[in-house]
Amino acid sequence: MSAQAKHPFHMVDPSPWPAVGALAALTLAVGAVFYFHEEPLFGINGIAKIIPGFVLIILTMVLWWRDVIKESVKERVHTKETSHGLRLGMVLFIASEVMFFGAFFWAFFHHSLGFSTATLQWPPEGIEVLDAWHLPFYNTIILLTSGITVTRAHLYIEAGMNEKAAKWTWITAALGVMFLGLQVYEYGHAAFGLSDGIYPSTFYMATGFHGFHVFVGTTFLIVCAVRANKNQFTPDKHIGFQSAAWYWHFVDVVWLFLFVWVYWLLGAPVRTF
Repeated sequence: MSAQAKHPFHMVDPSPWPAVGALAALTLAVGAVFYFHEEPLFGINGIAKIIPGFVLIILTMVLWWRDVIKESVKERVHTKETSHGLRLGMVLFIASEVMFFGAFFWAFFHHSLGFSTATLQWPPEGIEVLDAWHLPFYNTIILLTSGITVTRAHLYIEAGMNEKAAKWTWITAALGVMFLGLQVYEYGHAAFGLSDGIYPSTFYMATGFHGFHVFVGTTFLIVCAVRANKNQFTPDKHIGFQSAAWYWHFVDVVWLFLFVWVYWLLGAPVRTF
């Protein structure tokens, strides 16, 4: 056999990261179940039960991205056809995320719009909802601003100005960290807990998973900022940054839906059915 490929597609080397990633997700899920039920896990109590899962996820992200970057920068195996496949894969991944959040929105709408016979009013009696025009509004401004900064970074990359692109990418990542900080503060001062009924459970599931996606997107952007500082992007080849920007805009759009429906229109008024 010839050592030279007779086709433009990249045949990926055997990789442990899909299996490690699946193990990380399972570890995090099991830890979260025991954490929310306040049960010890192998003698471990408190938030420490979910730390191993997070560590494995971060390790998987770092090492898997390292291999993909190596394929692109050093091995130069990301041909035009391979790049098209990577972009298509990112589009399909975001589409699956849309359906993922669609399930949470449907659970919220099912009870808030009177379709559920178990819900007599919304928000349920005894639930003191959060003010949409306080921290949630500030977080909306932060994410909308981050959408502008990441777009500016993208324009600089397309112009071949990686140094300036890195600067604006770091700013976007900083805004993501600021958003997460305010969300943690909001959770710490909320008057209801996850297990206090259908409103809290749907609220925390939707906003909490969105927060996790902001964490992933922020990590994605930090990787892209480091790569831009190393001048690894070119105007005609920057799939890594393009994917990060698409993902970040998706996070922005989901938050707008959360703010309008969960916090504002269906979060504050008391409606009886």
